[in-house]
Amino acid sequence: MRKRMRGWAAVWLVPALLASGAALAQKPGGILRVEHRDSPGNMSIYEEGTISVTAPMMGVFNNLVMFDPRQKQNRLDDIVPDLADSWTLSPDGKSLTFKLHPGVKWHDGQPFTANDVKCTWDLLQNKTKEKLRLNAREAWWRNLDEVTADSELQATFHLKRPQPSFPALLASGFTPVYPCHVTPSQMRQHPIGTGPFKFVEFKPNQSIKLAKNADYWKPGRPYLDGIEWTIIPNRSTQLLAFVAGNFDMTFPYEVTVPMLKDIKSQMPTAQCEITPQNVAPNLLMTQKPPFDNPDLRRAVAMSIDHKAFIDILGEGQGDIGTAMLPGPEGQWAMPADMRQKLPGYDPDLAKSRAAAQKIMQGLGYGPDKRLSVKIAARNLPLYRDPASILADQLKNVWIDAELELVETANWLPRLVRSDFVLAQSLAGSGLDDPDQNFYENYVCDSNRNYTHTCDRELDKMVDAQSQETDLEKRRHLVWEIDSRLQQNVVRPILYHIRSATCWRPEVKGINLQVNSIYNGWRMEDIWLDK
Repeated sequence: MRKRMRGWAAVWLVPALLASGAALAQKPGGILRVEHRDSPGNMSIYEEGTISVTAPMMGVFNNLVMFDPRQKQNRLDDIVPDLADSWTLSPDGKSLTFKLHPGVKWHDGQPFTANDVKCTWDLLQNKTKEKLRLNAREAWWRNLDEVTADSELQATFHLKRPQPSFPALLASGFTPVYPCHVTPSQMRQHPIGTGPFKFVEFKPNQSIKLAKNADYWKPGRPYLDGIEWTIIPNRSTQLLAFVAGNFDMTFPYEVTVPMLKDIKSQMPTAQCEITPQNVAPNLLMTQKPPFDNPDLRRAVAMSIDHKAFIDILGEGQGDIGTAMLPGPEGQWAMPADMRQKLPGYDPDLAKSRAAAQKIMQGLGYGPDKRLSVKIAARNLPLYRDPASILADQLKNVWIDAELELVETANWLPRLVRSDFVLAQSLAGSGLDDPDQNFYENYVCDSNRNYTHTCDRELDKMVDAQSQETDLEKRRHLVWEIDSRLQQNVVRPILYHIRSATCWRPEVKGINLQVNSIYNGWRMEDIWLDK
């Protein structure tokens, strides 16, 4: 393991060498004009749980390591250096030591050192005087004991127990290194990073602007002079503006299959790619009466027609799955024959709904005694549309649901407070790995376990799979955990989204990754052939 991790350091040199030989092909200059779907609450990646911040801000920062941007699928064996040139794992699997790249500077001219690495994870573990207003990924670091700055250019992560997937958590677009000398409140308004682009301004409901970092520590990068994200909440307006030539690129993964047909008919030269998002619309049910009754939750799950969501919203593009991303893009997908035995996944929908109605009648509900509820949904089509379909399907088990729309800036805080009974949310995985998904969304003490469903035995199972080094053994443990989650109807998954991203033919260097929407937006390799 030690030798292998040292070997990975050489991977960082390969793109640089390739770039130097192909430098004449890439044209420097130009502003990339990108549509943005909504107005985020702030600019801090660590305080927001959405691609609305990660996509525009990832280029402002660097990680210690990153998933190889040349690969389509994020995998543990495709992690390459970023701010760290190399890393080694101790024989007991509990100490991960990083050698940092020398000469890196923050955008304000301050030197980057190992103290910044320590400060970042002290902040994430709530060990600092200044606190994050909302620590969106606090649960990721429950196995981290501490980070030490061993020297100016060496930092060590000390784990409580071995965790083979720990480097993957560090490689996510959700995991940049923050500076010690800038407060969390400043990072919300004017983030300072080491990345290829400097933050210029954020005008709520208008735009986000970035400018080239002329002193970027990776030679020859970035090619672009800047990136401008223009906020256009309405999808139809987004489409019209793109085909009219006002933008070089749509917001990542925002183009639905019906929209894609319109784009291709009106702009045949557009480059478009349909990919999974590793994002799944799901129904959050708090433990508030009457949904504290597991039989009622099971009846809800058994009334769901997963295929209808795919047919209506994706015109057949989408996947039926459980908590983990379906294959072939997902590496941890439960086998279909195992999934079909779970509540709500029986291929015979009529049989499943009949059984659900019998449960509801046993609880005292029926055609003459209906249950009225509100479903909270973020005021975006990705949330509103599935919520509307779900409300219609719930009528099959005598539940009348009314939509309650919530604006983006208020959405995540409201979920964290569990200020809802039912909520149509999206489970967006920062990476295709069970540690991220289970620890963030399902374990008892996670601040993003929005339903506050607690199963301590399941927590032990999650810890067991996290330590397992044998891939096949770990995969079977993951299936067992996922099955238990669906049996308990913790947050029933409606379907897994596939959608498109489009860009003009002049935009070069885009490589969409297929098992997470959050990890491929450094933008340092993108250039304009104009």
